[in-house]
Amino acid sequence: MWPCGGRRQRRLGGAAVVLGVLWLLARRYYPCLLPVVSEACENAVLHRFNWSELIPMRLWGRTLGLQTENSQFLLEGMPFRIFGGSMHYFRVPREYWEDRMLKMKACGLNTLTTYVPWNLHEQTRGKFDFSQDLDLEAFLSLAAKNGLWVILRPGPYICSEWDLGGLPSWLLQDPEMQLRTTYKGFTEAVDAYFDRLMPIVVPLQYKKGGPIIAVQVENEYGSYAKDPNYMAYVKMALLSRGIVELLMTSDNKNGLSFGLVEGALATVNFQKLEPGVLKYLDTVQRDQPKMVMEYWTGWFDNWGGPHYVFDADGEHHTVLYYDAVLTEAGDYTSKFFKLRQLFSAIIGQPLPLPPMIESKASYGAILLHQYISLWDVLPSLIQPIKSEFPVNMENLRVNDSSGQSYGYVLYETVIFGGGHLHSRDHVRDRAQVFVNTMYVGELDYNTVELSLPEGQGFRQLRLLVENRGRVNYGLALNEQRKGLIGDVFLNKTPLRNFKIYSLEMKPGFMKSLQHVAGWSAVPDYFVGPAFFRGRLWIEHQPQDTFLKLQGWEKGVVFVNGHNLGRYWRIGPQETLYLPGPWLRKGNNEIVIFEERTAGRIIQSVDIPYLGRTQYVD
Repeated sequence: MWPCGGRRQRRLGGAAVVLGVLWLLARRYYPCLLPVVSEACENAVLHRFNWSELIPMRLWGRTLGLQTENSQFLLEGMPFRIFGGSMHYFRVPREYWEDRMLKMKACGLNTLTTYVPWNLHEQTRGKFDFSQDLDLEAFLSLAAKNGLWVILRPGPYICSEWDLGGLPSWLLQDPEMQLRTTYKGFTEAVDAYFDRLMPIVVPLQYKKGGPIIAVQVENEYGSYAKDPNYMAYVKMALLSRGIVELLMTSDNKNGLSFGLVEGALATVNFQKLEPGVLKYLDTVQRDQPKMVMEYWTGWFDNWGGPHYVFDADGEHHTVLYYDAVLTEAGDYTSKFFKLRQLFSAIIGQPLPLPPMIESKASYGAILLHQYISLWDVLPSLIQPIKSEFPVNMENLRVNDSSGQSYGYVLYETVIFGGGHLHSRDHVRDRAQVFVNTMYVGELDYNTVELSLPEGQGFRQLRLLVENRGRVNYGLALNEQRKGLIGDVFLNKTPLRNFKIYSLEMKPGFMKSLQHVAGWSAVPDYFVGPAFFRGRLWIEHQPQDTFLKLQGWEKGVVFVNGHNLGRYWRIGPQETLYLPGPWLRKGNNEIVIFEERTAGRIIQSVDIPYLGRTQYVD
């Protein structure tokens, strides 16, 4: 997967007045930390349903659903506490969904929350995908089977430390687009998406015999709040399509009063439980249970920085621990067992035994024995788009006119001589600059000009532009177009007449790459951009492992066509998680797209290396 966008890549979290828990799930877009829901209704009597007794023939009595009464929740008229954790189906291989759910149950949780990522379900406008790892119906049904209630967070905007907050990048083809508002171009797209999504969700609501006890209206809109009519529009978009369960909103303290919508319970998000937060929630919404939708007990890592870990001191009265209860690969941490002990005491009955963890393998050194230069790949695999002017990634005529969402774009044009190259800050986000195949330098937000060497005759100027991810939070969502978003100048003259190559590196492209002519033995020293490939032979049942790319500079790793994510020498993350279900007995193909300096081998190890740890108060 391509990494998620900017902001707080952030936070695992969950809790409310008394307790919290945080739940990890696979951070497949490098270290994407996930939020978690938890506790509600202080001083309420615990009431837990046993899903094994709620077979369809006995569901006719479900009429009331989740309700609020003064300071507590009621489910079917009985006091009810929510012990919840987030599990995002789109971040976990489908083969591991049940394993993670069973571990949630063994920790004492009774509720699962999940976002729904619009930009995965409708990658191409008008074409929807709810299959395999995106099979939402199967995921929610599996939660019910394993005794977990569900709080669904369908967006359309989800934040989630996800590219553009889960909004499809093709929305930005419209130069006038106003995301998260009642702008017609946006609401028409949302309506079409909800028309496809809600028929999956509606039958799985509590009152219809399903596990969904609540549905969230948008996400953290109070921190955006550009349109006073928008939240009412989203609420009606849900209700008019058959949503009948309790509605909720979710905001931090500063956004609480701006993110409210009539008829929905306001919940709060925060990093530390301070008395003023819950008191403020009381002023915004009186005589309602206090619920924390996201308790941020983790934080995001930046490229080139340390691996951040929250210090637990001072938080023991609420969450007791920092960071995740499970690792990225589903392993238990000490927090899991401490929380399990705590929840067991509160619940007052034995919890299920924790499932066995998946074994991890160290397959050793893997030789990347062949390579092919990007320049040699282009003529045979990619048909360029010809344009007089530079075209941004989202507006390229690819993917049934839905544009390009992720990856790289190569812009080529012909120049005569050298001189002064200036981007006018139109590069999004980073461009490697080549004259013919000679590397000249880079342009990005900080470097906007370069000197091009003089030369004889006409030469090719090539700009390989990387999309580093669209921000997922804040007021700049409408400005997240990638590639070249305007003119680039050579000696004060705008460049024209481009050949543009879309390098999204989707599975089809990677499959075609296997058969392209021109693969050669890797020399002792080679500078990219280039593709490198090798084989991992597995004798027995494949197991989870981690790939360590020591000696490589910057690029992307693919295993059997699966995009594992990016690596970068500056860290902090040194390994990429490779789930066992993505491997097979026998030969496994590993392909690396390296931008600059390549190594010769990669290491398969059985423990992750996340970088130098820095504790944060």
